[in-house]
Amino acid sequence: MSDNKRIAIDAMGGEGGVDVTVPASVRALQENPELELVLVGDEQRMSPLLHDAEQESLSRFRVIHSDQAITNADKPRNVLRSGRRSSMFLATELVKQGEVGAMVSAGNTGALLMVGRHLLKTLDGIQKPAIVATIPGAMNQSYLLDVGANPECDRQQLFEFAVMGSVLAESLNGESVSVALLNIGAEEYKGTNEVQQAGKMLEDCDAVNYIGFVEANDLFDGAADVVVCDGFVGNVVLKTTESVASMISTWLKELFRKSPIRILGYLLSRGVFREVRRKMDPSCHGGAPLLGANGVVIIGHGSSNREAAYNGVRVACEAVSHDVNHLIEDALHEINRVTEPGDGE
Repeated sequence: MSDNKRIAIDAMGGEGGVDVTVPASVRALQENPELELVLVGDEQRMSPLLHDAEQESLSRFRVIHSDQAITNADKPRNVLRSGRRSSMFLATELVKQGEVGAMVSAGNTGALLMVGRHLLKTLDGIQKPAIVATIPGAMNQSYLLDVGANPECDRQQLFEFAVMGSVLAESLNGESVSVALLNIGAEEYKGTNEVQQAGKMLEDCDAVNYIGFVEANDLFDGAADVVVCDGFVGNVVLKTTESVASMISTWLKELFRKSPIRILGYLLSRGVFREVRRKMDPSCHGGAPLLGANGVVIIGHGSSNREAAYNGVRVACEAVSHDVNHLIEDALHEINRVTEPGDGE
């Protein structure tokens, strides 16, 4: 990467498009004096949103024009043929060319995976990249991967996800972390053959602090810092978590409105509820790294608001500053030097 302080933004990505990404980008520039941004999107639509930005911030700001957006209606397989001038494609291309240290997009996830795999390929030793999500916990947050990039995974891929997740968590937390495989039971004989074999591979790997299987009801108890599963299971877990959080929020609003006393109780407890909402709100996490791609790609939620878009930039900066990809390659190189990962059968 030529400049790890420079981040590309797919300004057209997400339901809010430039109305979300541009104000969020301006805020990120104003709060981080070392940050440089490249916004890829419709210049005519973005210009009015920059009027209130400070001149100093604008000096660290560049626009690459693209009036083509990849929407959720676009089929991912068509993007490589008809979407090469899209904001998503051009922003990812900047990562490949070393013009930026990372890119952030809240656009069509399937299309972004297709573009990322096509342009960036994967790190040495990684078969497939995985999407990492942050899961709130009773005490601390944990990391779940894969949450949608790979619906089916073999034992080697699950092993690689565990290594990548461990490296990411350790680099961000600054301490040793625990890793587990998500399963239908904690007993070693439970689960699919691929999950069982991945567990055996991890047991033989000293580079990962593997603690065994965990069940879905352990996710929010902090049973492990990193939880690994295939993308089908992970995506179901993630969307169920988001749905339950939304349902609880709706329930609380309805229940507090039922009487003046309850309304008073809410007013007295507003600070607590605000903190709970902050912990559960996906917008506070900003984005999910596409871990294992040979370049930093941060995937935002399609319905991202300005807060989420701002935090997506923050996540990109963290991933670049910690040089996670280089750490992953080092870890895999050391594992391959000591032992052969495929011997877990």
